[in-house]
Amino acid sequence: MTASSEELASALRVPEFFIVGHPKSGTTALYEMLRRHPGVYMPDLKEPRFLAGDLRSRFQGAGGSERFPQTLEQYLALFADARPEQRAGEASPSYLRSRTAAGAIADLQPDARIIAILREPAGFLRSLHLELLQNHVETEKDLRKAIAAEALAPAGDGEQTSVALLRYTDRVHYVEQLRRYHDVFAPEQVLVLIYDDFRRDNEGTVRTVQRFLGIDDTHPIEPIEANPSVAVRSRRLDKLVRALYGGSTPAARAVKSAVRALTPERAGSDAFAAIRRKLIYARPADPDEDLMAELRSRFRGEVVALSEYLDRDLISLWGYEE
Repeated sequence: MTASSEELASALRVPEFFIVGHPKSGTTALYEMLRRHPGVYMPDLKEPRFLAGDLRSRFQGAGGSERFPQTLEQYLALFADARPEQRAGEASPSYLRSRTAAGAIADLQPDARIIAILREPAGFLRSLHLELLQNHVETEKDLRKAIAAEALAPAGDGEQTSVALLRYTDRVHYVEQLRRYHDVFAPEQVLVLIYDDFRRDNEGTVRTVQRFLGIDDTHPIEPIEANPSVAVRSRRLDKLVRALYGGSTPAARAVKSAVRALTPERAGSDAFAAIRRKLIYARPADPDEDLMAELRSRFRGEVVALSEYLDRDLISLWGYEE
């Protein structure tokens, strides 16, 4: 950090822990469960993304990018309400994919605690594809075709255009991603979780995280399933609903007024979310087993390497035997 950045960081509250990813691997559920703990403060903005500087040009084109902090002062302001006795933290799944976030976090907070969650590659990419479709980032509904055409457009200023950015398979370099954090943090500062453990035992996994963060691990935990994978029935209808609810046109204001008139204030957004779930989203189709088998074959080497790196048999757990 520059001198002015160091002065700013010393004057404002700096987060002490970071949930760095991956997306679609339980990061949202973990964020929601942790922030209910009285000893934890996490901002309402779940994914500040600020410290993934190499990916920032990608975020600029995302819908609602103005919500994200653009300066260090704006970023640190997210933690201004944290009480002295609380652990402040944030959750940005892009930090694990980023090539620069680990170093940026270490510069900002050398004593940071890092939490990463890893998921079986084939299932992870399928779930990620569904989310990108839901968020209107991806337009190709066929996962096989989407992966075949996954190369992103050349990056803008501030990002190395010589490094190919792939929307899907770039995210499955698990060992490389973990090493970036182990290179700048001591082993006891990095906690690697496996998504299967989290799904099987929500409470036990959260207790492990609480002990890792040094907070009371006896506080009641409410299990949460957040951000489930869904299929989008109609992109046009979804865009229309988003525009009506998120826009500021007379028609949009009329729709929101009608929702507020029919529902309690706190339930308004929940009511609109329920409408979207019923009318727009559907249960995803069963996975293409041939494609899943191809992906498992493609990423077997990565799973073998990760098993050795973590000293855990993920080959059997994830079904990656020969």
